[in-house]
Amino acid sequence: MQNPTATHAVHTPQRVHILGAGPVGLVMAAMLQSMPGFSIRLYEKRTTYTRARMVMLASYLVADSLSAYAADEVDGDNVAAIFDATELEAGLSARRSVTAKLVALIKDWSQGFCPLNTIEKGISALIEEGGPSPVERIVGNVSVDQALAMVAPDDIMIDCTGCNSLLRNHLVPDQVGEVSAAERNTYTLRLEYAVNVTFLYGAPYQCNEYCKYYKNHGNAQYKFIPAVDRIARDAGVTHVFGIISISAEDFAAMPPTCKGDYLRENFPAVAVSMDRFIEQIDKETGGQVISEIEIVRIPLNLYHARNATNRAWHVKSASGQSDDGAHSFSKASVFLVGDAAIGSPYFQSISLGIECAMFLAGLLQEGIPMSDVRSQYEARIYKQWLRVYMRSKTIKHNKDIFERLDDTFGILEQLKIY
Repeated sequence: MQNPTATHAVHTPQRVHILGAGPVGLVMAAMLQSMPGFSIRLYEKRTTYTRARMVMLASYLVADSLSAYAADEVDGDNVAAIFDATELEAGLSARRSVTAKLVALIKDWSQGFCPLNTIEKGISALIEEGGPSPVERIVGNVSVDQALAMVAPDDIMIDCTGCNSLLRNHLVPDQVGEVSAAERNTYTLRLEYAVNVTFLYGAPYQCNEYCKYYKNHGNAQYKFIPAVDRIARDAGVTHVFGIISISAEDFAAMPPTCKGDYLRENFPAVAVSMDRFIEQIDKETGGQVISEIEIVRIPLNLYHARNATNRAWHVKSASGQSDDGAHSFSKASVFLVGDAAIGSPYFQSISLGIECAMFLAGLLQEGIPMSDVRSQYEARIYKQWLRVYMRSKTIKHNKDIFERLDDTFGILEQLKIY
């Protein structure tokens, strides 16, 4: 007969540290909060969300079938070539565990351009509603030393700190005579320099490749390439986003951010492509710009972490080659998610980061050994890297051709024909 006074074993929640509470870190926290068995600490240095720049979520984030997931006209074939059906189904399965409220938010935001702080505030509000697993929000900077000190054996640490990742270049143990950890664990390719131009336009307007060409006719040096995919909720207002490729010299001379008037005064050749585009849509629609023109100059980099987890520390510790078994990363599990793992231009990064957060949350929910979680996540991240690399190179190649459409020999220089 069972002893009625016997106590049952109490399951200890899995402790998870999420570094960075931008959109990807927030999605990671919201998903794990909706699953039982976790105790989540979410670290963020900012006290408020103020970033108002426009972002765009990919439609594949809300795809409910394999065909919908691979429907993108740029990289649909790439998806089919890189992933097999079982892998794609695993990703869709992880997405099905997303709460209905979070799905509704992502569907809304994936209609087109959306302010970044709208996403951050929306997911924050969802987290505040609570769930099966508690989330403790901690405000303040976290250093590498602090991260090493706070992570206990068997903890999970998820780095969502963006392109300047806190932990990316600490996931590979130092080895005498080798190149630096940064060189060994981060591959970076500079595609181009550019300025992003955003403004609100007081009329409904959408653009395709034909109008992009005709509105750039006569712009010999610079081309304003718009991506107008969404008419704002406020009737009659369109969010316009454009990109202009610039030289390294232009980039060095420009401030990180400025307004349209500053661009006109100091970089008139760049500004003229923007103004000609605006003049054309004014003539077509009778509308006008109803906000300040915001300019951000950025290097368009494509990069990835060769190790998206701390697997190298576990391998070295298991080999018995040194006493590195005492290192925090040799006992816990560390994952890079979002721009910490892969950075890509052309509106891809935030969607890719959310996709990887969903996949990792799905793996953690399965309760499989952490060594398997690390292996499966590494494999998934590498294939996502192949996908985004191929997609980015295709977009850049097409942009290069577009910018030479009035120059026959210039186009021929861009073509590589077997």
